Amino acid sequence: MTPGQIIALAVLAAVVAGLIHGKLRSDVVALAGAAVLLGTRTVRPVEVQAAFASPAILALASLFVIAYAMELSGLLGLVIRGATRLCSRLGAAGLWLVIVLCGLASAFLNNTPIVVLGAPVVRDVARSISLSPKRFLIPLSYATILGGACTLIGTSTNLLVNDMARNAGQPTFSLFEVTPVALIIAAVGGVYMVVFGPRLLSTSPTEQEAPVPLASINPPTGEDPALYPVDAPFDPLRAGAALGVFVLVVTVAALGLLPIAAAAFAGAVLLVVTGMISVDNAYKGLRPEILLLIAGMVVVGLSMEVTGLAALATDALVGWLRQLGPLYALALIYGATLLLTEILSNAAVAVLLTPIAVALAESLGVSARPFLVAVMMAASAAFATPFGYQTNVLVYQMGGYRYLDFVRIGAPLNLITWAVGLAVIPMFFPF
Repeated sequence: MTPGQIIALAVLAAVVAGLIHGKLRSDVVALAGAAVLLGTRTVRPVEVQAAFASPAILALASLFVIAYAMELSGLLGLVIRGATRLCSRLGAAGLWLVIVLCGLASAFLNNTPIVVLGAPVVRDVARSISLSPKRFLIPLSYATILGGACTLIGTSTNLLVNDMARNAGQPTFSLFEVTPVALIIAAVGGVYMVVFGPRLLSTSPTEQEAPVPLASINPPTGEDPALYPVDAPFDPLRAGAALGVFVLVVTVAALGLLPIAAAAFAGAVLLVVTGMISVDNAYKGLRPEILLLIAGMVVVGLSMEVTGLAALATDALVGWLRQLGPLYALALIYGATLLLTEILSNAAVAVLLTPIAVALAESLGVSARPFLVAVMMAASAAFATPFGYQTNVLVYQMGGYRYLDFVRIGAPLNLITWAVGLAVIPMFFPF
């Protein structure tokens, strides 16, 4: 191994250890790793600059501003509460309908505020019809996770993998290119939750769940305030403007008239210029902790690529994988991503495994497309622990679940989505 590869591997190990340990903020850990790589000249300043100014960062920042404008207008809360009042007449079927609607909304909006606003309503409706909220809160979180993977903008993971693939010389994904695969995975996962969820999560209706006022303006002590949206009154003008801009951004990107980063940036600036969101609120909506985590992890990922560490890792695999075929390699990438995303952030996993996925495909002489889709799908599939995804943390606290509740329902869902992914990805993205 070269000195650069040794440094990159040491930094990678230290960053992963820091993220698992959890005593330092994840964005600080990622930025510290990037600083060491830059200070040791393992990566060049131009590469660090490209990471912080990547289209994925610009797109995410702009989409955060647009989503926050919708949040401040009271639109999201109004839609969720209205849909729930309508569906509460249908009993348990109405709750499942609300969960499906939240999953669909997550294909276009950040799923954390959707769960923050939707979970208390699902809880209250379940109690009003003498059903345990525990039967529905975990499926609500899982549905928004599955829904988020259905479009390029539904989760930061998909945008990040797309950006890393572009840096590696691969063609970028369109807005709805991964939708068929993700919809099939989500549909199978949804059937599993409806059929087996109530049995695996059944509990006495009189059992007391831990009350956590997630929708309040003042979050409970010890909770992350960034997870809690403002419970704003509905403003028709601002809501219409924010929704209109969002629809326009999605339409322009879907038609290929502009890249998603350019369309989202123009939309965010338009909302600020027209006064539909103040400059101060626009800055509040940026969520810098997520943006800096992604930027730092992109630098760590680039170090694997520019030093040849990713190619070195794949060379050790290719010898026996070439004999087994690309499907087994796809299963390996999917499984590794699935495992790591339970203990690391999905952004970190996407950055670490995307260069390896591309290098592995190139070594096997096949298209990298199915491997990139596998990373997208698996990096969002954090079902088996309550801490693998923010929405899991939220319902874990609200529902008073035990850790093993997530293992019992989430581990089989991980295996099911893995199997379905391996079956359908090559159908839409052949080797």
